[in-house]
Order: sequence, then C-alpha cells, then structure tokens
Amino acid sequence: MQPETLSFFDKVFQVAKQIPYGRVTSYGAIANYLGAVRSARMVGYAMNGSHNKDVPAHRVVNRKGLLTGKHHFDGTKLMQQLLESEGIQVKDNQIQEFEIVFWDPSKEL
Repeated sequence: MQPETLSFFDKVFQVAKQIPYGRVTSYGAIANYLGAVRSARMVGYAMNGSHNKDVPAHRVVNRKGLLTGKHHFDGTKLMQQLLESEGIQVKDNQIQEFEIVFWDPSKEL
C-alpha cells in the first residue's frame, strides 16, 4: 500500500508503532505530526481500534500525561501495568516525570 493511500487511522498506527519502549506520546502530538492539528480525538478513536494491530496504544496518553484511554484496556489497570513494566512511573492515573518520558514524533521522526 502506498503511503498516500493509507487511511488516517493507518497513519496513526504507523506513528504509534515507532514510539520507543519506555516512552509515551500524546494524541495531540501524533495528530500534529500528521498535519491534523485539531484531530487529537480522532487519534484517540484510532487507538481504541488498534488492539488487534500490534500497536502499543498504552504509550499514547493525553497532553497532560493522564491515562484517559485506560478504560479501553482489558482489566482495571492493564494500561498502567504495561507502562510500569517499561519503567514508566504512574501515580493516580498520571505519568510521573511526563516531560522526561515524552516522545514527540515531530522532533524524533
């Protein structure tokens, strides 16, 4: 499939698959990278539908580092557990030291 024929969701999945282990990004950062500045919510919808596509959706959080997508994961704390297994500290659904573990695709890709 040629890049120009990819759906928006597929483009989101491609970016999300590049988030390094132990790092996180935000819905808005992915949207911005894709040139769809006001489409953070659409990135969230893509993440909701990504669970069978080998996409590390647990590494995508809101702009403040909150685990707003956690209810889309099986189990009550699976998103947090996945992040913590990568060394990311989470307290009260908030990523600790968010600015340190934040990965910006616009700067990294």
